[in-house]
Amino acid sequence: MRCSLLISLLFAAAAIASGQDFYPLSEVRAGQQGVARTVFQGTEIEEFGVEVLGVLENVGPKQSLIIVRLSGEKVAKTGVMSGMSGSPVYIDGRLAGAIAFSFPFATDPLAGVRPIEDMTAAAATQPAALDGSGPLLALEGRGESLLPYEPLSRSADVLTPIATPVSFGGFSARTLDVFGDQLRALGLRPMQGIGGGQVDTDTAPIEPGSMIAVGLIRGDMNVNAAGTVTYVDGEQIYAFGHPFLSSGPARLPMMRSSVLASVASLQNSFKLAGSGGVVGSINTDRSTGIIGTLGESPELTPFRIRVDSEGTELAYDLEIVDDPALTPFLVQIASFSAIDATERQVGALTIRFEGQAALKGLPPLSLDGLFAGPSTVGQIAALNMAATLGFLMQAGPDPPQVESIDLKISVRQQDRRATIVRAWAEKERIKAGESLQLNAVVRLPDGTEKLEHISWQAPFSTAPGPLKVTLSDGSALNMLDIPLLFEASRLNPARVVESLNSLRQADQLYLRVWRPQRGLRVETARLSSPPASLRAILDTPRGAAGGASPEASTTLHESVVATYDAVIEGQQTIEVTISE
Repeated sequence: MRCSLLISLLFAAAAIASGQDFYPLSEVRAGQQGVARTVFQGTEIEEFGVEVLGVLENVGPKQSLIIVRLSGEKVAKTGVMSGMSGSPVYIDGRLAGAIAFSFPFATDPLAGVRPIEDMTAAAATQPAALDGSGPLLALEGRGESLLPYEPLSRSADVLTPIATPVSFGGFSARTLDVFGDQLRALGLRPMQGIGGGQVDTDTAPIEPGSMIAVGLIRGDMNVNAAGTVTYVDGEQIYAFGHPFLSSGPARLPMMRSSVLASVASLQNSFKLAGSGGVVGSINTDRSTGIIGTLGESPELTPFRIRVDSEGTELAYDLEIVDDPALTPFLVQIASFSAIDATERQVGALTIRFEGQAALKGLPPLSLDGLFAGPSTVGQIAALNMAATLGFLMQAGPDPPQVESIDLKISVRQQDRRATIVRAWAEKERIKAGESLQLNAVVRLPDGTEKLEHISWQAPFSTAPGPLKVTLSDGSALNMLDIPLLFEASRLNPARVVESLNSLRQADQLYLRVWRPQRGLRVETARLSSPPASLRAILDTPRGAAGGASPEASTTLHESVVATYDAVIEGQQTIEVTISE
């Protein structure tokens, strides 16, 4: 009994001691003075003053912010800087929270402090599940970004999360121009940086005020996001005070970081930071900050890029994070930079992607594709290639694990596009079982024309009546199937991979025979001529519950007519009749 009482008293004393580390939000009052800690140069943690101006209540769901004015020689020059997110604020020697918000373009060094109670609360605000709509829009030619997050407001009079500086090492300067707006809309500040592992950081313990970096890519290219540690609880690290990308559960490397310089700017001051060795992993990214654990780093995905520019090959060996939202976007920007570093982006280009993503427990995902045009071909090609991977990783609740990505990019300084000029049939009427002779003229990239002879035999079971015969490029026919992928969340991952791998290729000419009458499909498979008995079963609410759904037309036949060393464009449709 006495021993149990002693143990209880010890636990109570420990709890009181732990509670004394935090300054409760309920006790924060205007006029209070405190100090904050951050790194301005190298790895040395320095203090500066803060004055409490008040508390903003209910700025988020059950969330408040402490508004403070910063003071001190260095912050008087820089104001609130990108990279300062997470800098701990102390009142009466106890931790009150993290500097995490600012007023963009403000000349007064005012900041919003995230209360430490919110950062360490057990309940995390989780993001909505990804649905693959961003990559799917890209595949349909209607989207420009693979990142699914809502842009942050950048109004001068709105308190917003301090922008997180993201250092890009080994990337072409134009890559930041092309993708900068997408990154800035997410509260990130992209900048040309130093390669990971090239910054000499000391081995001092990670403590409140220390700089850390979140690693996204490392190897021949590097992408790292820098911020400040707020609180260390044993092996647990709390930082930033606002979301990095609001990804919820995460598997991102956490590294040491060093500040090369604190750069004052009238628009937005920032820390120019580099990364050092890995010290642990970021495992939670939520609305009130990021949480990491000291120790082992998560495994990264090997990503190899080879660029062949008319006989000259350049290789990049990278590792990227395995994340449903980030991985496709990082594949996109790395591929674009590899092309941009080798080829011009103004002028005609033809780019062929050959590669695959190896998936754990699934067949590999094909990343093949051919793209050509007079300008911006590299940007379009990288987006479409990565959109396939993005859709797979965001289509269902349990994204497949990507074990490796291997990509070969062949570039030619030509606009290799071919056009379907015209098509005709030898007869307008045939009988079931009879062969239909077709002709198509394709204009090649050099201006010459090639005549294709095609034969299609109508099955004996073909019902009498009109038929549509279409000679088409792959892209137009893919538009018929891509909407089916919206239902991919109902499919198992193997079927999603199968559907993506079966998308038609840009360098092939296709024959499609169809009728403009209501058709049926089950999941992503079309039923060309289902028996009446089967149609009666599937075309019911019970059939719909099993994955059956109607289509606007019925496809009787589809095949590849020819393959070209060019991107095929255009469609020609002929009408023929099956006689009784």
